[in-house]
Amino acid sequence: MGRVYLTGAGPGALELLTIKALRVIRKADVIIYDRLANPEILSEAKDGCEFIYVGKADSHHTLPQDEINELIYQASLKYDIVVRLKGGDPLVFGRGGEEGIYLKQRGVKFEFIPGITSAIAVPEYAGIPVTHRGITVSFRVVTGHEASKNKSQIPWENYKSDDTIIFLMGLHRLKHITEKLLEIGKPKDFPIAVISKGTWAEEKTVIGTLSNIYEKAKDLPTPALIVVGKVVKLHKDLSWFEK
Repeated sequence: MGRVYLTGAGPGALELLTIKALRVIRKADVIIYDRLANPEILSEAKDGCEFIYVGKADSHHTLPQDEINELIYQASLKYDIVVRLKGGDPLVFGRGGEEGIYLKQRGVKFEFIPGITSAIAVPEYAGIPVTHRGITVSFRVVTGHEASKNKSQIPWENYKSDDTIIFLMGLHRLKHITEKLLEIGKPKDFPIAVISKGTWAEEKTVIGTLSNIYEKAKDLPTPALIVVGKVVKLHKDLSWFEK
């Protein structure tokens, strides 16, 4: 039985891959990768490495999660080194915990290799610090795509403070997010940014307010990340990558 590395691929830019992730990728016998992992990473694999794509998009899942879990397990029975490559970090809305539990229950040895999470890196590339002295001392990372469509687990009432709020995978729910924040009392002119394809060459940042961001950013391509907070105002001074 082989060893599985549940590996974070980082936010997109190839150079943001960690040294440890690169080391196991170069040794891998099989790489099971998702949609948000930079495909250029695969060129670092050794000759003969097998590649299996299990990407998920809003309208199409190559495989449901339970079948991905079983696929990783079966790969561990066939190969010595299995790399499960995920965009961002495997434990930040990456389903890595579910995959680890599935492997643990079947006696498979595994490791987590952290990846640079897009929740911090993407705003940073857009010149938006998630914390800044005198503006905010904390930030929240929230899923923009909940498992249940009927019951929300997001504690919206807790978001009245000036914490920076980062929504991952939330572009298709942008209107809902802004409406909920306005509903709890956030001002209409409260700053918000949507960053499309962050850290990639195609990165684009749209700045607006809770009242107008939907119309300004609704047609941006995914993946996209949403930042809500007064730190968004720093974009005009700190934006560096897109320039």
